[in-house]
Amino acid sequence: MIAGASAIAVAVAVAIGVSSDDTVAVIDHDPIDALTVIPIPRSVDTGTGTGHLHLTDDTRIVVTDESRAEGERLAASLRPASGLPLTVTDAERRSGDVALVITDDTDPAEAYRLRIDDTGALLTATAPTGLFYGSQTLRQLLPAEIEGSDLVDPPDGGWRLPMVIVRDAPRYEWRGAMLDVARHFFDVTTIVAYIDQLVAYKINRLHLHLTDDQGWRIELPSWPDLTGIGGQTDIDGGAGGWLSADDYRRITDYAARRHLTVVPEVDMPGHVNAALASVGALNRSGRPSTIGGTTTYGQSSLSAELPATAPFITSVFTELAAMTPGPYIHLGGDEAFATSPEDYASMVRLAIAAIREAGKIPVGWEEIVDADIDGPYTAQHWLDPLKAVRAARGGAQVIMSPAGHAYLDQKYDAQTALGLDWAGHIDVDSAYRWDPLDAGVEPEAIIGVEAPLWSETVTTPDDIEYLAFPRVIGLAEIGWSGTADRALDDYLRRLGAHGPRLAAQGIDFHRSPLVDWGPT
Repeated sequence: MIAGASAIAVAVAVAIGVSSDDTVAVIDHDPIDALTVIPIPRSVDTGTGTGHLHLTDDTRIVVTDESRAEGERLAASLRPASGLPLTVTDAERRSGDVALVITDDTDPAEAYRLRIDDTGALLTATAPTGLFYGSQTLRQLLPAEIEGSDLVDPPDGGWRLPMVIVRDAPRYEWRGAMLDVARHFFDVTTIVAYIDQLVAYKINRLHLHLTDDQGWRIELPSWPDLTGIGGQTDIDGGAGGWLSADDYRRITDYAARRHLTVVPEVDMPGHVNAALASVGALNRSGRPSTIGGTTTYGQSSLSAELPATAPFITSVFTELAAMTPGPYIHLGGDEAFATSPEDYASMVRLAIAAIREAGKIPVGWEEIVDADIDGPYTAQHWLDPLKAVRAARGGAQVIMSPAGHAYLDQKYDAQTALGLDWAGHIDVDSAYRWDPLDAGVEPEAIIGVEAPLWSETVTTPDDIEYLAFPRVIGLAEIGWSGTADRALDDYLRRLGAHGPRLAAQGIDFHRSPLVDWGPT
């Protein structure tokens, strides 16, 4: 409990007022069940009551100009299953309404405060982002049936919210997930569906791995052969595919409206066979390599001494940066086993210079620390903690993605049909029972966490859902909630209550035997 949270919320309620018309909030005084919100908020208090506020046909979503977009989004998410009109209005707040208000407090943009009492629900934040995250919490306080896309009968007790006071803010700035669309391609529809699933748990970064040995998946108008040739197949020799510039814009726009930043990755100087197959001048022979099928990891490389290489690297990252509204560009840099240390350093520094010149922040896998980079950058830890520590000591910010805990492409257990197991089996306990500080990186250098999903064995949206859920939910809590607020037993209890929520959304999640999922 945060001291003074109740007084603060009351002051805000008084400031915006509650009109005294004939409409009265519908409440009950049933005991409040144990809450199951994920990520767990910083502070939850039962406030002035122990009952519930009911959403009814009279309930309105009250907004201002600043909060209208989030109010419309909240109403749209609750209407399909509930069938309630939930009119969005800028009229004076009345009893029983849900109000979204931007305040001039000093809280961070992602923080929010939510008070539900016998007058209605009041959600406040200093920015629309905070209102968006508070709306995710409010939705989780409703019965699980609210997550469906079709009208359902009201659950026992009705559409009701527990009377609570919540004050919340994230632990880390970067709470991410990565999707590999290079080994197997996934289209706009699949990607935006994944975005919707992620933001419900307050994840705010989607790292798209757009290129690899088996495919080039992003259209760059200056290099049409990269998709015209490099996008034509996948790791299994299938049809492949790619995102057009318009597709990519649709994804970044959709994500931005949901307060999620897309981080595109073009992997180099290794993992580049799709580029080598598309641009002959990037090969020492002057002829394109062969595209398609499995390429041994680490055996492809750009060649620093070839005249075409430097212009290619600079052009690709400059053009990608121009297409990307977010502040980050990921240059890969992992597993460049066929590249000499000197060539590796030269090409990584060239990519970083192009990214910075384009006004973006360079991000790379932890190996880029070996390029002796000047100036700030962001390193993503996945395998070698010592490289992450070196990067942090050199001034880098660090994203924590330890493969043995955060890699969603690893199997849950030996019987899991999908996934790999080189980093070990990762069930929901080991996916949750770690902390970003475990690798020894200085706390002030850690910008956040990310859960990568590589797609060697992943071919359908259901495959994505099965390997990501429920493990990515644990990653979301690690990134949002403080260490002192987290405990495995309590998390598994709350996770079990999210089984019906995931099922209502049609998410094909893994029903780990470690969790009591309740009735099927």
